[in-house]
Amino acid sequence: MGLLAFLKTQFVVHLVIGFVFVVSGLIINFIQLFTLVLWPINKQFYRRVNCRLSYSLWSQLVMLLEWWSGTECTLFTDQETVDKFGKEHVVIILNHNFEIDFLCGWTMCERFGVLGSSKVLAKKELLYVPLIGWTWYFLEIVFCKRKWEEDRNTVIEGLKRLSDYPEYMWFLLYCEGTRFTETKHRISMEVAESKGLPKLKYHLLPRTKGFTTAVQCLRGTVAAVYDVTLNFRGNKNPSLLGILYGKKYEADMCVRRFPLEDIPQDEKEAAKWLHKLYQEKDALQELYNQKGVFPGEQIKPTRRPWTLLNFLGWATILLSPLFSFAFGVFASGSPLLILTFLGFVGAASFGVRRLIGVTEIEKGSSYGNQEFKKKE
Repeated sequence: MGLLAFLKTQFVVHLVIGFVFVVSGLIINFIQLFTLVLWPINKQFYRRVNCRLSYSLWSQLVMLLEWWSGTECTLFTDQETVDKFGKEHVVIILNHNFEIDFLCGWTMCERFGVLGSSKVLAKKELLYVPLIGWTWYFLEIVFCKRKWEEDRNTVIEGLKRLSDYPEYMWFLLYCEGTRFTETKHRISMEVAESKGLPKLKYHLLPRTKGFTTAVQCLRGTVAAVYDVTLNFRGNKNPSLLGILYGKKYEADMCVRRFPLEDIPQDEKEAAKWLHKLYQEKDALQELYNQKGVFPGEQIKPTRRPWTLLNFLGWATILLSPLFSFAFGVFASGSPLLILTFLGFVGAASFGVRRLIGVTEIEKGSSYGNQEFKKKE
């Protein structure tokens, strides 16, 4: 094991990385708070500033995937589609099977220059998660309670506000509504059977309201829908904790572009279109499991240095005073100061672990079990 590989497994190194991410995130959130004064003066300037502030935070996670773990991301698509990446507003539909599926999406956003302006339809609970939810708030992310009767007006208003967004955005939709688990899949297929819908093997039944509403509200802004089907070579099931330990994965992403004008305007017809899309996604996953590859040309977009440089910049700014302070604490010989410092380190470790826990499948929400409860 080389020195770098050894360092990647060390808890103290993970703490340092977590410290840089958390403290830089709090600084960014503090700056974002002050940018609110720009909104009534120049809304578009406010948005551009917050895109760059958000990039400075999210790119640290992308750095872990690209540079720390060395994970490779391969696209299966055509060059004509790739040539449009980062040059149009789009809706992204991504399967929700893995703990780091969002991170693989973000690395593609970064490589095509839309990481800071990327959007998502997110569950409202995430709004209250430090750093993540706070940053999203300033980015005008659309939050929902996943109860359509309560969400309708909030989602429609939030989407319509994005119609004049000044930078190209990729708006992510997890149409399944929650991460795939065997229990949720079983329940979802019971619902599919009761509604006379085709069963899916690798996906949950898509929930159509968010998709049809997004398409309706963003017509005239969004040019296309990108369907992205993600899987990992070697039947791996990667985690954010694994990325932090430097484990390398190989992600394959099949990308298909559908011009928005090809998607029906009628809500019921658009819902049928989405169900058909998920049947095709299921067939793609079946093909991948059989052959180990998706159909299409293999393209590997070049990783850019900015994520690494951004992290090194924050580390230079924040670690020097931290190490000076730690040295002063231990040099003082005061048991109280030393114990207080160690307590702070423990609290920081707990906080970072809780943030990582947000991505873990076994700690996911119970959303998706509601129909089963209703049946009982």
